[in-house]
Amino acid sequence: MPFIHLSDIEEKELVPGFTVRFVHTESMTFSYWTVQPGAELPEHSHPHEQVTNMLEGEFRLTVDGESKVIRPGDVVHIPPNAAHGGKAVTECRILDVFHPVREDYRS
Repeated sequence: MPFIHLSDIEEKELVPGFTVRFVHTESMTFSYWTVQPGAELPEHSHPHEQVTNMLEGEFRLTVDGESKVIRPGDVVHIPPNAAHGGKAVTECRILDVFHPVREDYRS
């Protein structure tokens, strides 16, 4: 299925204030997040390489102890096993791309 419309994918709330739609390919997972102002993502890590693309809003992201408010047009590379977390300053739309596939996000 090469053509996908995001509105056809069920939206899930994985963390309070973070709703997401997932698109999985053979080797990647794309996570389309909508984040409410003030919502917090607890610090965590995983074995997947992650690229965060800020689409709308402002989000304070911390990666391995370094914090920065990211805005539309900012792209952040999060290496495998790097500790990261953050908090939405405003309502946000974020695209995270993971490699390899996040099997834990398939269910």
